[in-house]
Amino acid sequence: IVNLSKTAFYRMKRTRTSKAWMREHVNDTYVQLARKEGWRSRAAFKLIEMDDKDRLLRHGEVVVDLGATPGGWSQVAAKRVGDAGMVLALDLLEMEPIHNVDFIQGDFREDDVLKKLEEKLGGRRVGLVMSDMAPNMSGVPLVDQARIMHLAELGLEFSRAHLKPDGSFLVKVFQGVDYETFLRSMREVFKTVVVRKPDASRDRSAELYLLGRVLR
Repeated sequence: IVNLSKTAFYRMKRTRTSKAWMREHVNDTYVQLARKEGWRSRAAFKLIEMDDKDRLLRHGEVVVDLGATPGGWSQVAAKRVGDAGMVLALDLLEMEPIHNVDFIQGDFREDDVLKKLEEKLGGRRVGLVMSDMAPNMSGVPLVDQARIMHLAELGLEFSRAHLKPDGSFLVKVFQGVDYETFLRSMREVFKTVVVRKPDASRDRSAELYLLGRVLR
């Protein structure tokens, strides 16, 4: 009979889960393809697929990337808007420099960080706000969902204030508590709102992307 304390049991469970995740990650087709093509993360393929479908990243566009680190989405955006465009990226974590990407390290929830972002814009209207932000997970579903939706709401508020009239907002969300409420909020701000689930998003993941286009 093996008698494990609750702490030891959960540590073992996390370790097994972590090892399984690492095996899946290493063998992941998109992870391997990202390394081969020089993208910083497999998330680049999510944005590539959505942009190919919805034509979000236009040449010369101003783009704001919220929750940018490690930079997969910023890489794609910078390449597609070209040197005539502008990509402003923001994240709580440090990010290695990317050509044609202006990075701000800080917490989007803080007023002084938001002010820095607005100063960088210099009054220019944004063509696309994209948010792949995710909070530090507590492991408590209701708490984590509330934090995720709060970040989505902040992104929506920023978009309403800074997008061009025909601009777009692409945001990661998870189905659960407050999802329908947030979806209604999106529809109040944008003329069209669609749901996207790119192929590069893992099947077991509950993540979805909401795309709002053209301000009301």
